[in-house]
Amino acid sequence: MTATKIPSNPSLISSEITELRLRDIVKTLPKEVFQQDRRKAWLQVTMSVIAVAVGYFAIALLPWYFLPLSWFFTGTALTGWFVIGHDCGHRSFAKRKWVNNWVGHLAFLPLLYPFHSWRIFHNQHHQHTNNIDIDNAWTPFKPEDYETFPRPLQWGYQVTRGWFWWLASIAHWFFIHFNWQQLKGKNRNQVKFSVLVTLMSVAIAFPILILATGWWGFVKFWLIPWLVFHFWMSTFTLVHHTDPEIPFVPHTEWQDVKAQLEGTVHCEYPAWVELLCHDINVHIPHHITTAIPSYNLRAAYKSIRENWGQYCKEKQFSLQMLKEIVTHCHLYDDLEYYRAFQSDRK
Repeated sequence: MTATKIPSNPSLISSEITELRLRDIVKTLPKEVFQQDRRKAWLQVTMSVIAVAVGYFAIALLPWYFLPLSWFFTGTALTGWFVIGHDCGHRSFAKRKWVNNWVGHLAFLPLLYPFHSWRIFHNQHHQHTNNIDIDNAWTPFKPEDYETFPRPLQWGYQVTRGWFWWLASIAHWFFIHFNWQQLKGKNRNQVKFSVLVTLMSVAIAFPILILATGWWGFVKFWLIPWLVFHFWMSTFTLVHHTDPEIPFVPHTEWQDVKAQLEGTVHCEYPAWVELLCHDINVHIPHHITTAIPSYNLRAAYKSIRENWGQYCKEKQFSLQMLKEIVTHCHLYDDLEYYRAFQSDRK
């Protein structure tokens, strides 16, 4: 699949897109892609539950040398649970808010994500995508800011921007999603509720699992599949929003269409990954509008490509593509976009 890229020099970017607004893009989408279908939504739930059950049966019953394969399959299937909770957070799973809230909490519990906390902070990412002052997902540091950080923070940034990128979503999960004190009013109360539900579930489920299966059982049945899930979370979100030619801009220069259409990457993964993860990697239409359910993302993207394809960035997942990102896309320069840590030290 051929990538469509913007010019490296921001001044050469077509002025046509700056005259558009997201509503102009949304108006070109077929009405059908916004329609919620209970049968399709609950079919996704059923498929994900069955897939995770198959994974855990494999972990429990197959010989030990099948464990790596069983872990990888189970962690990938758990990512499908996250996508269901993701739809709930955007209110695209069901029409009733209480259904979205309860399904979202249940889908996120095995992953230890407080639902309302994730929902609120993730919506901030959608509202400010590629805004270098506000966005909270894979926003790069500028060299002049990076140089002022204490050495431990520099080291942590190097680790999660390099070959240990797969730890980044764990850090994001731990440092952002459990602090309800940074919010106010209704949002604060909702986050507090979700955090307490998550912590109470941990307090009940983890001791039972350890008593029943021992510490090795805890590692085998929960920890390693959870780490595989975070491998996919980190990989998906990194690829969605990182490219050598994707611009990040200050708040005063931010423009919605440029951020959501040009600043988001569509990436094709192996078919079994797409199936288990409910096409979450069809990411451009999701940033045009979060009202599209995951089962309609491909139809929406087909329309976007037909009408706005010249602005879309597309990739085919490969180790070489991932290597380019984790070895080059480290620090951010307004003119050159990304540069590597090594080049900054020269």
